[in-house]
Amino acid sequence: MSWLLNLYETYQSNLDCVGVIETRYNDREYTLLPVSHTTQNAHILVEITESGEFHSATVIEKVDSSTLIPCTEESSSRAGSKVAPYPLHDKLSYVAGDFLTYGGKIKKEEPFAEYIKNLGEWANSSYACAKVKSIYNYLNKRQLIRDLVDTKIIFLDADQQLIDKWDKKYEALHGEKPAIFSAVAGEQESAFVRFNVYSPDKELTKVWKDAEMYDSFVQYYSHLLGQDDYCYVTGRMLPSTERHANKIRNAADKAKLISSNDTSGFTFRGRFTQSSDAASISYEVSQKAHNALKWLINRQGKIVDQRVFLVWGNDDLNIPDPTEDFFSFDPEPAAGRAIKSYTHKEYADEIARAMDGYRNKLASENKSDVNILVLDSATTGRLAVLYYRNMDKQLYLNKLIHWHSTCAWLHRYRKDAQEEWVEFYGAPATKDIAFAAYGPRANEKIVKGLMERILPCIIDGHRIPEDIVRSAFHRASNPVALEKWEWEKTLSITCALINAKEEMDVALDTEIDDRSYLFGRLLAIADVLERRALDSDEKRSTNAIRYMNAFSQHPERTWNTIQKSIQPHQARLGTKLRYYSSLIDEVASKISLEQFNNKPLSGKYLLGFYSQRHELYQKKDKINDSTQAPENEER
Repeated sequence: MSWLLNLYETYQSNLDCVGVIETRYNDREYTLLPVSHTTQNAHILVEITESGEFHSATVIEKVDSSTLIPCTEESSSRAGSKVAPYPLHDKLSYVAGDFLTYGGKIKKEEPFAEYIKNLGEWANSSYACAKVKSIYNYLNKRQLIRDLVDTKIIFLDADQQLIDKWDKKYEALHGEKPAIFSAVAGEQESAFVRFNVYSPDKELTKVWKDAEMYDSFVQYYSHLLGQDDYCYVTGRMLPSTERHANKIRNAADKAKLISSNDTSGFTFRGRFTQSSDAASISYEVSQKAHNALKWLINRQGKIVDQRVFLVWGNDDLNIPDPTEDFFSFDPEPAAGRAIKSYTHKEYADEIARAMDGYRNKLASENKSDVNILVLDSATTGRLAVLYYRNMDKQLYLNKLIHWHSTCAWLHRYRKDAQEEWVEFYGAPATKDIAFAAYGPRANEKIVKGLMERILPCIIDGHRIPEDIVRSAFHRASNPVALEKWEWEKTLSITCALINAKEEMDVALDTEIDDRSYLFGRLLAIADVLERRALDSDEKRSTNAIRYMNAFSQHPERTWNTIQKSIQPHQARLGTKLRYYSSLIDEVASKISLEQFNNKPLSGKYLLGFYSQRHELYQKKDKINDSTQAPENEER
């Protein structure tokens, strides 16, 4: 129940956002829904005058189809042939009083009778506003389809009956395929209609965006709710509900988080006689918690193959996302801070400093919690909480600092606001870890599974699963199978994963005598030596890169091959490559005779390779190639 309570409190803390339209990706609109409201994709807009007369109608463009509508408990969960009308906007078969006149098909009783009865009770109540009465007065005339036919929105066949689906035979009657048949996936009668009130004298707020309309229905419907029961979330006596919201991830999502329709067959597996014996949740809490969840997912959630990854704070919504890399919430490039030594401690201090910006926001807060929630559905009707943690915000930030300080390396695959490649230090994003381990074309089911498995490593300090590290290691050791940019990205991410266990520095450590680390250094020197010897416009891979996979498995044998391949360059350029030649001798001399064998290398060889290569490319002072370090080169 804690996640429901936290969502309910989030709703209460953001009441000023209720009904306020916001936008996110691709200008997609969303809002924090009022109680007793949901969203629906509408196909037809009908404009009605204040006096209750038909004014005009249009087919709605798909980008503008999302509509905020009032709903009841019954209508929010209606299915099949069940008649449960929405209070205002609904399908043509519900809102058109002349539906049967034009050949409309119904399975049982006429939906319009129940619809107009409910709308009339709202319109005639003390809570109704003028717009509700205008819409009711028009629909009660039972001529909606006739008006839609006259304005060429809905189309009839030669027998004056509704056309089910468009066919070329109707071109003789109506010409080219009308817009309504492209807007509606099924038959015309399944078109969803939304209403608006038009005034020639003044500009009125659209009905589905009008706060007065929201309040009117909320106040009206609150008096129709059932008896009070004990709410397990708030601990108060409030009207309860057994019907809970769907459409959590998107407007077409039918999966529910809470459901209790086991009244036949298993009958709660013999443990309860009715659903309320297990738990009772009030209507208000259910509505506000689910609406807050929908809003948060639209606002800041991340969805991968319908799996939702969401992090938010009860008081401060904008919390650093644990699945993102450090660059996402601290985009200032590491190089811009004049860090010279590239040591673990120095970067850890930088990460802690960046997090202080979030810490400072907490100074005046009494309660500072962070919620991490992962949702997914196994079937179309059931949604499950796969992972949930509620923790102190200070503790959460400390966990992030630890993650970005340990599973960390120097990366160069992000761009700044000027579209320039920049270096940043820290942990990679979980999605990038998935691509490093399984490739950029990995199935989304695999990606979302890895992201879920990495979360406990970030939040709870668990070790990164060995199979993920191993998979990334093998891909980083096979550069010839990847494009150059992909391999460079995979290499730095793999180094970060290995470093989570080894805790080494990006800066080259010449004191390390680990066999794998030293072999990695040799490979890097051979790569840079050959690259420098080649023409500047030569794009082919060096022998060190081409043999990298074999080198990781059989270092002694493969090193002999690589060394033979660079000897012509050493002989041809002589003193210009003396620095690299002497460096090879220096590093090779540190590997003992017993360790210079074909035993496969550990992940440390990648750390040695990266650090040595990084060190060589960072050298800027060119004094004398025969005795000094080489000048800075482009990789």
